[in-house]
Amino acid sequence: MTPVPGLTLNSPRFASGWWLCGVLALALALRVGACAWWQSRLPAGTKFAFGDSDTYWTLARELAAGRAFQYGSPDARVFRMPGYPLLLAPLFVANAQPPVMWGRWLSAVCGTLAVAGVYVLAARLFDRRAALLAAALAAVYPGAIAMSIVLLSEAPFCPLVVAQLASWAASWQAGEASAGRSVNRRSMLWAVASGGLAGLATLMRPSWLLFIPFALLLGLVLCDQRRRLLGGGLVMIAALVAVLLPWWIRNAQVIGHFVPTTLQVGASLYDGLNPQADGSSRMDFVAEFERIERRNDAVSEEPFEYRLDRRLRQAAIDWAVGHPSEVACLAAVKFARLWNVWPNDPKQRGGLVRWISAAAFLPVLMLAMVGIGRTRGRWWPAALCWLPAVYLTTLHVVFVSSIRYREPAMLGLIVLAASVFARQVNE
Repeated sequence: MTPVPGLTLNSPRFASGWWLCGVLALALALRVGACAWWQSRLPAGTKFAFGDSDTYWTLARELAAGRAFQYGSPDARVFRMPGYPLLLAPLFVANAQPPVMWGRWLSAVCGTLAVAGVYVLAARLFDRRAALLAAALAAVYPGAIAMSIVLLSEAPFCPLVVAQLASWAASWQAGEASAGRSVNRRSMLWAVASGGLAGLATLMRPSWLLFIPFALLLGLVLCDQRRRLLGGGLVMIAALVAVLLPWWIRNAQVIGHFVPTTLQVGASLYDGLNPQADGSSRMDFVAEFERIERRNDAVSEEPFEYRLDRRLRQAAIDWAVGHPSEVACLAAVKFARLWNVWPNDPKQRGGLVRWISAAAFLPVLMLAMVGIGRTRGRWWPAALCWLPAVYLTTLHVVFVSSIRYREPAMLGLIVLAASVFARQVNE
């Protein structure tokens, strides 16, 4: 049998494939082991370390049983995006009371897929040496492992984001051969894929909704090929809308209003902008707002959760408008929390954890900064590696902030860091 060109046993491509398999096996093994370690640390009888995990688990059970998508009562019908509960629901189909560890293993698989996505993105933008190094860094990076063991929407969100960025890079590269046109057919197909993946990512985490418009706005200001960038971007937005449309229609039917993501935006905004805000999340204020809004049940035909969302949103805006200096100080605090060298929670930054976090984060960040400087001559699409960091930072200096929220963006920075290290090795 005639061997396929480029895939002989001695070819670099074949060898890199084996190396990639090894890196992915390592990534999965580390994550599965970390799942067991994390579960063993929880107090007896405790399923989750985060309250959000219970909401996803409960909603997944409701979906699997064919019941209404609501958390606890009809007053929480647009409480969470449906993506992660839909991903978890098959666990409840297989077993009415699935072990929590099944969900953690699913997160471990998602984390491994994110490592594979890092490889693809780096290979698109740089070369196979940089791609293998980026995948290896992502496989062992503590923050990436942490997001792969918890029952939070970041687990599936990370691979979807990296896949979207890789598809966007592929769309741009496919369009390079179509001078004088905004997009060619192949470029358009990749753009549709990128927009669709952005839609799926938004169904996991609503904060991703505006990433494409945000990236396009910066690109149109800084990129000299604006026509091609805008053409592909509009295709992506159309695909994004197509993926989210069923959710929008469903929300309009149950609430009577257009709700692009969830009705927790008001609570999240007030969590970040209120007289007691310190940058962390403390949702104990919700009960008082619920009590106040209940007084309007008899005089308003609007759904309670819709009214509550609007009340919280307006309270946050009113406080922010009246206290601009406090808002600015809070923004600085939130920035520091997001990009802290070690965990913000004193319970999680004991001796070894503190130094492991710093030893992993600082080199990646410094090398990524060098990588940004080295790619400025070809600003797009290399900017796709650091734009998520800018976007998420912009969001979380307004909303609450935590190291947890920067971890998806770290995957792109790892790609830049690996490109710098690989270049130094080559030289």
